[in-house]
Amino acid sequence: MNAVHDSMARQGLVRPQDGRMIAGVCAGLGRRFGLDPWIARLLFVLILFVIPGSQILIYPLLWILMPAEKPAWAPTPTTF
Repeated sequence: MNAVHDSMARQGLVRPQDGRMIAGVCAGLGRRFGLDPWIARLLFVLILFVIPGSQILIYPLLWILMPAEKPAWAPTPTTF
């Protein structure tokens, strides 16, 4: 599974930390193809009318396959 995640990350297909509605799939697709996340979501819904039921299969699959974006910084644990 790491090979699939690495391949998608190299292609720019990651689920961003910001701009998510549910899982960030549409936001990630929009970012990859240079679209606003709302336009990507609208296109995703419009495709539902053309090919009914396809998103029920595609969205969860992309949710699993697209890696989450790594945060720019990770908080360091503090010890007292």
